[in-house]
Amino acid sequence: MVSFEMNDRKKIGLGLTGFGVFFSFLGIVLLFDKGLIAMGNILFFSGMALTIGPKSTLQFFMKRQNYKGTISFGIGFFFVIIGWPIIGMILETYGFIVLFSGFWPTIAVFVQRIPVLGWVFQQPFIKTFLDRYRGKRVPV
Repeated sequence: MVSFEMNDRKKIGLGLTGFGVFFSFLGIVLLFDKGLIAMGNILFFSGMALTIGPKSTLQFFMKRQNYKGTISFGIGFFFVIIGWPIIGMILETYGFIVLFSGFWPTIAVFVQRIPVLGWVFQQPFIKTFLDRYRGKRVPV
């Protein structure tokens, strides 16, 4: 059974995930600073593990259909650590897209309900593009 309550562990996990995204973005903006990008990756992964739980995190990354994304993300993280942040971020971006591509329909519905931004995504040519992927099952 999935629990939707917000306990302290999940709040801390969401905070760590947010800081991970922020530090990764800051590392990219500051000309691919490998220290900030590595710290962002560590915070993002640990925040995700706290938010959905360690067992669910391992199951998510070890699913057969997520192997390409997991391996790409891991190799990209390795390249960031050894000092090649541009190549590492390219591989991590590909891995992130492969891993989380099943969440795009959920994100599309969420974005359509935001007051100002939702109007843009309600336009017919964008809505038909988003509706094409809405029927797919979310991987969680």
